[in-house]
Amino acid sequence: MAGIKALVGLSFSGAIGLTCLLLGCGLEQYGVYWPLFVLFFYILSPIPTFISRRLSDDDSSSNACRELAYFLTTGIVVSSFGLPIVLARTTTIQWGACGLVMTGNAVIFLTILGFFLVFGGGDDFSWEQW
Repeated sequence: MAGIKALVGLSFSGAIGLTCLLLGCGLEQYGVYWPLFVLFFYILSPIPTFISRRLSDDDSSSNACRELAYFLTTGIVVSSFGLPIVLARTTTIQWGACGLVMTGNAVIFLTILGFFLVFGGGDDFSWEQW
């Protein structure tokens, strides 16, 4: 039952984050959808961690593959926070839309972190099923 509660909570927080992102797109009077490009960062951010967990067999804390995955994930997350700022500085979007998109970024990335904390630790999941 605890897994169901965690899944519902993560789904709810993901919906709130995407709502903030869509509100940031709808804040413009003509509906500028440039902030939706952060969806690519949402998709790309967990991929290095998935790959490093697949390739590394040991659970040591100083694995070079895992450290590279953390570095790449950090770059992706920082880029997703930088894109709305660049769009607002070039007056492509308004600063209010930038704030909503950055709020949505924080909520979505905390949701992704929550997913890895709840479902990513030491379970008996096997990649051979796929």
